[in-house]
Amino acid sequence: MSTSPERTVPIMAYGPPPQSSFPGGETHRLPLVLRAPFQARTWREFGYALLNLPVGIAGFVWTVTMLAVSAGLLVTFVGLPLLVLSLLGCRAIGRMERARARSLLWLEVDEPGPVRTKGKGFLARVGAQLGSGVNWRHAVYTLVHFPWSIVTFSVAVTVMSYGWGLLTYPLWQWVFPTYTDQPGLQIWGNDSGTRGWWLHTPADLALCVVVGALLVLASPWVIRGMAHVDRLLVHGLLGPSRLDDRVTELEADRGAVVDTASADLRRIERDLHDGAQARLVALAMDLGLAKEKLLEDPAAGAVMVEEAHGEVKIALQELRDLARGIHPAILTDRGLGPALSAVAARCTVPVAVTVDLPARPVPAIEGIAYFTVSELLQNVSKHSGASRATVDVWQVEDRLMVTVTDNGRGGAGLDAGSGLAGLAERLDSVDGILAVDSPAGGPTRIAAELPWRA
Repeated sequence: MSTSPERTVPIMAYGPPPQSSFPGGETHRLPLVLRAPFQARTWREFGYALLNLPVGIAGFVWTVTMLAVSAGLLVTFVGLPLLVLSLLGCRAIGRMERARARSLLWLEVDEPGPVRTKGKGFLARVGAQLGSGVNWRHAVYTLVHFPWSIVTFSVAVTVMSYGWGLLTYPLWQWVFPTYTDQPGLQIWGNDSGTRGWWLHTPADLALCVVVGALLVLASPWVIRGMAHVDRLLVHGLLGPSRLDDRVTELEADRGAVVDTASADLRRIERDLHDGAQARLVALAMDLGLAKEKLLEDPAAGAVMVEEAHGEVKIALQELRDLARGIHPAILTDRGLGPALSAVAARCTVPVAVTVDLPARPVPAIEGIAYFTVSELLQNVSKHSGASRATVDVWQVEDRLMVTVTDNGRGGAGLDAGSGLAGLAERLDSVDGILAVDSPAGGPTRIAAELPWRA
């Protein structure tokens, strides 16, 4: 197998990397609950909550005002362009919100794709903008985010101000007797000041510190919980739609299929040109010489004809191998089990094949499974150093499962440029998955999962 490290594909994530991910990183002795109030993440998310209110007000006012005005003017020609302008403004707000979430929440959300216009002309562009689900989701975000921004701003300011205010109250309690006629902060009492509770005794100060400390310790988790809801809102309403993701995925898969087909055609052309075609050209020349030689020296001519006959057999074998590489007849006639057994018989190490299928999948999936096992067994022969291998094929619900295991040296991976990476792309083009488990020293287990589609 290839000895490259396994590829990792980053997916949408948020939050700073864990401290343990840095070699030699600092090991904290304090528990997280005591460190959280002082962590940069807490203050970044607190800043995000503070900015929520002005941003929410601006977005809500823009959307409600523009939608109301454009709806009122729909009876005129101005209404539709104004409605499109309001949606474009919502998309601009969404762009700003993604940037704000990226910097303060460490949330990476892909930009939605451009609106696809079918046809030409002004009306076609207006219709595409009005029919874009992404535009309307941005408008919904500005409407939903406004009440939520009030909640986050109020809660964040309350817990942070009360927490730190009460925790530090003994440091600024002197302000009340110095500049007012009260001994401390009044909790309750009458207007005349004859009755009430003022925080000024040692017990009162100790109580303030305890309550403040509890609020300070709880405030990061309250803020982080609200920030998680913000992440869900941004990711769910301001990111690409599932349809856009699927279109992008299908476009990438189509490119992979086209590249694979082009590579296969080039391989077939190269094999024909360098193999059977060159051998047939040489054979034609040899037969021409043998024809002339038969008149002069029949014995020598017979030898040349015998050699040409051997070349014909070799050319026929090369053509059979080439045809088997395109699509083996045994796969079409007898199915996946006998075809994989034939592939295993050509492997340089002993291979045990187990195929347990209640029926045959569609020919396209069957062919991909066959060539997947064929390529993996070629890797076993060339790179693994294994003494034995196994191939297992079975069905799980609507999926075709294939595993190839060997006891070789391991170290196989999906790094870019490797044969396994190309194989993974080919499987991905039909919604398949390739998983590699190949620690250094082995064993190697490669699993492929394909849709059944029977």
